Amino acid sequence: MISKIPYGRQYIDKNDLSKVSKSLKQPLITTGNFVDDFEKKLRKFFKVDNAFVCNSGTSALHLAFLASDIKKGDVVIMPAINFISAYSMCKLIGARIYLSDVDPKTGQMTPKLLLECIKRNKIRKIKAFITMYMGGFAENIIEFHRIKKRFNCLFIEDACHAFGASYIYKKKLIKVGACKHSDISTFSLHPLKPITTGEGGIVTTNNNLLAKKIKQFRSHGIIRHSKFHWKYDILSYGFNYRLSDINSALGISQLEKISFFLKKRKKIYEYYKTKLNNYKNLINFPKYNEKNKPSYHLVLISIDFKNLKKNKDDFLKYLYKNNIISQFHYIPIYNFKTFKSKKKKLKNSEEYHASTLSIPIYHSLKNKDQNLIIDVIKKFFKYSKN
Repeated sequence: MISKIPYGRQYIDKNDLSKVSKSLKQPLITTGNFVDDFEKKLRKFFKVDNAFVCNSGTSALHLAFLASDIKKGDVVIMPAINFISAYSMCKLIGARIYLSDVDPKTGQMTPKLLLECIKRNKIRKIKAFITMYMGGFAENIIEFHRIKKRFNCLFIEDACHAFGASYIYKKKLIKVGACKHSDISTFSLHPLKPITTGEGGIVTTNNNLLAKKIKQFRSHGIIRHSKFHWKYDILSYGFNYRLSDINSALGISQLEKISFFLKKRKKIYEYYKTKLNNYKNLINFPKYNEKNKPSYHLVLISIDFKNLKKNKDDFLKYLYKNNIISQFHYIPIYNFKTFKSKKKKLKNSEEYHASTLSIPIYHSLKNKDQNLIIDVIKKFFKYSKN
């Protein structure tokens, strides 16, 4: 049986196995030294005052919203194209959510579209807006910061795709997660992301008050008043969103390879662009600020299916038939049955969803497999034109 090529996959080496094995031999395999060490290394990596690990990217977002004191009825704006986590967590809190349209090529909310959403819905008071860096390409951060200041609201980054990404500011690169221009950044450490802890998440902030709340909500709302473990109080309702030392050990080892991972992902991404360059009338890669440095979490391609007289489902099925697994990334949130409303569909979001998908990228993707993917795409174009 021929194995299928996934759109993403983790990379685990002997150093990862050794580090995890070491963690299992420690007296504490949760709330131990590996968690503290991982957070310390993350603070140094991001150059941020506070970094907290938790058990998923969804938990990271929930902690960010809880720490931000988002309450029932508070206005939160986010892009219509995103994984469901941010929307779900805000909905559970009871926030009043407005979905912004996105750029039809990048799938990202832009400052202009955010302002249009505010104007169209006659929003006067905003608690927070949430950005999402589709595919790991962090765009427009400085402009979003200006909007944050203008409306005196919180700027929360759903950076689950963007671990290791940087953006340019005053001729210097700043890592997403440094929170120089945002209030809070959140990340996912799922196996398909640039680095993994199996399942896991990260929340970063330079605001010490927010940090105190994040730490509190992460572990049942508990605060300890002394070195004695039996002396503690519950200051608020909280959750068990902790990450174990086993996961943290893997994270420490993976973090050491981040430059290695990003270099390989960039090579794969650029190879796709070079080899598919002759098909610009049918396939396009989104255009980004070339001064920024992405994480290359996804390879997003936009295809002119109308010209081919096909649709995205036809293409996905064709790839799957040829042992290549692709993905949507993402269905507009308002189209899900659970969240469906009578509100009008957003034009750009519909265009993005109809034309864009992601093709395989991961560290161990072999050159022969990448060439196979490229050849299959070219054959689909040829077959569709005939």
